[in-house]
Amino acid sequence: MALLSASPKWSMLPEYFHDWALVDVETSGLRPGRDRVLSLAVVTLDGHGRRTGEFSTLLNPGCDPGPVHVHGLTRPRLAGAPTFEEIVPQVGALLSGRVLVAHNAQFDYDFLAHEFARVRSWVPVSRRLCTLALNRLIAPATPNLKLGTLAAHYGVRQERAHDAQDDVRVLTGILQGSLDAAGRLGLDLPLLACPPRQDYKPFVPKTPCPYRNPGRFRAGDCLVQGMKVAVTGETLMSREELIARSVAAGLNMMTSVSGQTSLLVTNDPGDGTAKLRRAVTEGVPLVDEQTYLRLLGDVRPGQAKGTAQVAVADRRRATDTPIPETAAAATDTPAPELPTQRTDAPVARTASAMADRLLAGRRVLVLGGTHEEAGAARARAAELGASAAVNLSARVTDIVLLPGGESDRRMSRISSLGLLVHDAHWLLAPGPAPAPELLPVSQSTAAAGSRDMAEVLVRGAVVDLPDTSAEWTVAATWGQLATSEVDVVAFVLDAQDQVAGDEDFVFYGASEHPDGTVRLATDGPTEQAISVDLERLPLEVSRVVVAAAIDGHATFCDVGAVEVVATCGIGEAPIARAALDAATTERTMILAEIYRRGDGWRLRAVGQGYDQALADLARRYGVDVAE
Repeated sequence: MALLSASPKWSMLPEYFHDWALVDVETSGLRPGRDRVLSLAVVTLDGHGRRTGEFSTLLNPGCDPGPVHVHGLTRPRLAGAPTFEEIVPQVGALLSGRVLVAHNAQFDYDFLAHEFARVRSWVPVSRRLCTLALNRLIAPATPNLKLGTLAAHYGVRQERAHDAQDDVRVLTGILQGSLDAAGRLGLDLPLLACPPRQDYKPFVPKTPCPYRNPGRFRAGDCLVQGMKVAVTGETLMSREELIARSVAAGLNMMTSVSGQTSLLVTNDPGDGTAKLRRAVTEGVPLVDEQTYLRLLGDVRPGQAKGTAQVAVADRRRATDTPIPETAAAATDTPAPELPTQRTDAPVARTASAMADRLLAGRRVLVLGGTHEEAGAARARAAELGASAAVNLSARVTDIVLLPGGESDRRMSRISSLGLLVHDAHWLLAPGPAPAPELLPVSQSTAAAGSRDMAEVLVRGAVVDLPDTSAEWTVAATWGQLATSEVDVVAFVLDAQDQVAGDEDFVFYGASEHPDGTVRLATDGPTEQAISVDLERLPLEVSRVVVAAAIDGHATFCDVGAVEVVATCGIGEAPIARAALDAATTERTMILAEIYRRGDGWRLRAVGQGYDQALADLARRYGVDVAE
């Protein structure tokens, strides 16, 4: 049976024709590299949706199977199954040259990548498609985007949830419905490049140094817990033992040298290594190995992270006002002020709390105009209670057409869908919503389905996060027509708005905090997300700042609005959203922050842009950034 229906012309778009490999895995846990794959199912399809191959098996992971109550896979049931190494040839042949498809694809791909790396190989696919990310773009009229919910929406029967073979069968039907819906809207598929890699390593939890950096070592003084120490060149003692002794003494062992390094250990000051050159430039003290070992015998107690912040943190919780910022790192241009929109007055909480809510429940897409004009139109729509879209989706109800918007390539789709099109004057005095019988079919279907109940946040507005024991995700999405590359990052900050260590900077090069509480996920070319496990965040963490940056000379004027959406759980309905427009010259932008308020947590939409590069913003928060 063909995957794609032959009748709708949008399902036959050439850019949708790929050889697909649909994948589902069941695992012993949630951490790739630490946990293992217990079962795997693969179905392959050609560009016309015809099934060309199928494979499924249980796997013996050689470890505890984890949450049996979820997947039902016990040790006895897995005992006679093959190992992953034994099935690599079959799985590799099915995946090779195809686009990998999965629901929450980064999860499945990362687990496969680590399993392949264990046998010194790599996943033989170059691109992947996440059906969860695709449906976030489509925005169907469903209460959430979970696999079972989408299966019901697209008319697919789900028989055994958390069974890899049944889940991949369900995924086949969801892909069919999703491609048809995306084609109707003219969406680009969010295909994500995933070049072959062999550098995946087993997960080894790193315990961050529990002490604050007391500064530079001074000759004649003692070492102090929390000092940042680097080692370069040959050592008499094995490097592993030297580092182990240092960590046991409470020192923060670094793999690079920066201006915040306390001490560099070297037996040859003339060795000329990169670390030595940087240490000389930064004025970092040098000691030889024997001197360092003697110093290790008398390390003074350091200041535990968070202990000196209690009074400041209590003041922040009590007043919710900004704490004075520390001095910015020296740059060629004056450092900008960090955002100060911290009012919690009820009138500023959400757009739906504004005086006029004439557009409540509507979703508005603005086309054309200058960056400032489009931003002003989106802000006005939010003031009226509407949410501003950055892409055309099934939930868009109104189009605001500014000068130049008539040439937007999406206009032909908008016309065929029969969406309501207005000029800028409509936002000054919008009329009442049309009766359901006068709406286009797509909107009538959406109106009959689940309404988007997310709070619409304006810049500076806040919303309480109702479940502080859960993992929250702040996703950033920008227009599919944007050509600039955007990177989303997170800073885990204490009450002084500083990172306690470089591991508190989560970005594309270090996509997960060592303790697993903050993670970066990339779900498509125009969507990235930061997940935060609130319950497991250390008490000294005061807030998590989510920011975005553009590499090179492009600015956010070239990107346009960035939509920020907050959800609790994978595939759940959003609880808040905001469309943020920086001005014309910014290269970095703080999107949102999750911060403590009393015993709870809040989300603030920030939308503050800076002309400086990401490295300058990172230094502002206390991150060591090497040139």
